[in-house]
Amino acid sequence: MLGLDAMLPISALQELPGSRTRDNHNNHHDQADLLQQLTTESQNEASQGLDTKSALEIARIINHEDAKVAAAVKKAIPEIAAVIDQVARCLRDGGRLIYVGAGSSGRIAALDASECPPTYSTAPGQVQYIMAGGPKALASAVEVNEDSEELGQRDVARRRPTRKDVVVGVSASGRTPYVVAAVAYARARGAHTAAVTCNVGTPLSEAADTTIVADVGAEVVSGSTRMKAGSAQKMILNMITTGAMTRLGYVYENLMVNVHMQNSKLVERGIRILMSACNIDRATAVETIKSAGRSVPVALVMLRAKVDKPEAVRRLAKSDGNVRLAIEDNVLEL
Repeated sequence: MLGLDAMLPISALQELPGSRTRDNHNNHHDQADLLQQLTTESQNEASQGLDTKSALEIARIINHEDAKVAAAVKKAIPEIAAVIDQVARCLRDGGRLIYVGAGSSGRIAALDASECPPTYSTAPGQVQYIMAGGPKALASAVEVNEDSEELGQRDVARRRPTRKDVVVGVSASGRTPYVVAAVAYARARGAHTAAVTCNVGTPLSEAADTTIVADVGAEVVSGSTRMKAGSAQKMILNMITTGAMTRLGYVYENLMVNVHMQNSKLVERGIRILMSACNIDRATAVETIKSAGRSVPVALVMLRAKVDKPEAVRRLAKSDGNVRLAIEDNVLEL
């Protein structure tokens, strides 16, 4: 059986009576006071006595609180838009979007990054995630790593961030040492940096160039930031990647035209996208996709611009993959 020292994180050990590191006692009380000031850690009056409620009452309380999330995100739209444009520019110029997170925030970031290749056919390296504790932390709690500034710096340093990249720190509290240190390191190396948090005036905000704050207030279960805070972060990251990919032209009208047809569902989706975008029948869509080398963007440019496959490919290369600009035979400017 593990002893108490092995079970508790360093920050907790430093406040135990008789601890050899008691010299830091006042500093850790300051940290505790800061934690209490975070809205995401405060108690929610609307969910008082939650453990005495019926299942129906619990669901209604959670739903009522969740309804506040979109309004909180709406207030941060100008900052979200700024990050969308920055990400689009960096991806166009061969850079990367790199998320950094820990715990629930890191898992949400990992989800967004992992969904970009199947949705927009991005290369795996274009949108990445760095998770405190590594990939194993996606399924198992390794939350103690959140407290290590050294690990945060080390893990982001391994990705060698440059001015071509955007590094986005995701932390509901805005004070996770691992994330703050990683973002600060990336910024010092010239990378464009952003913070996604649910509290104002945090160390992460100070470390980043741009801060996106979704002040969702206290959670239904105090401190359980996988709830409203997690929903807000998921919405924001969805907006960042969807917005950037749309600005890059991987969306035509509101259709996901850059889809990779790697299974029967995606093949059918590609056919339906082409039918809708070009107002053609299924047989014509299937035949064009075949002649386009199973590429929906190439097929779409062929049909809309009335050109052959080589010309469609040339136009897409000229426009950096922007479908609308390829149809117009123009270049991408951001």
